[in-house]
Amino acid sequence: MIAFVSGRVAAAGPDGAVIDVHGVGLAVQCTPATLAGLRVGDEAKVPTSLVVREDSLTLFGFADDDERTVFELLQTASGVGPRLALAMLAVHTPNALRRAVTTDDTAALTKVPGIGKKGAQRIVLELKDRLGGPTGDDAGDLRAPARAEPWREQVQMGLVNLGWSAKDADAAVDAVAADLDGGPTPPVAALLKSALKKLSK
Repeated sequence: MIAFVSGRVAAAGPDGAVIDVHGVGLAVQCTPATLAGLRVGDEAKVPTSLVVREDSLTLFGFADDDERTVFELLQTASGVGPRLALAMLAVHTPNALRRAVTTDDTAALTKVPGIGKKGAQRIVLELKDRLGGPTGDDAGDLRAPARAEPWREQVQMGLVNLGWSAKDADAAVDAVAADLDGGPTPPVAALLKSALKKLSK
């Protein structure tokens, strides 16, 4: 219905942005990675997917058309709604999700909050023929993508968008990284919240 929105970024928060489209502020729910690419005051074109419910109309925004396509395909699996699909894209890139499904990597899927082992197995079973294999530069690499460090830039950009200085954002990111100490990396949304807590102390 609404394929994209184009306008000035009026506001950005931890889980969404407001795009000013000819004087109308459209609230768009986004992944942290998508939000990291949106700067308040800049013009932006955001691919979107409109989810219609009896009591709500929710606009979800994405970094590109591929992310939107995967978001919509994920919801064709039983038990996967828009919130869970967005959470999956917050933890994994579209190609990482394709890779997890094509290689039966249920462990990767259970890293998403809200997905247990049985749910992951069902998603693999139902989406294997629909999602297809990885595309583009990642197509030949069936290992997990190197996303250990890209979260730093995403969190830093998110903090800057929320009004913190680059210096404060860098310090908060370093503090969060020190807390991880080589352990598993939580979703970017969780890392952003941790960084905000450190800045609010």
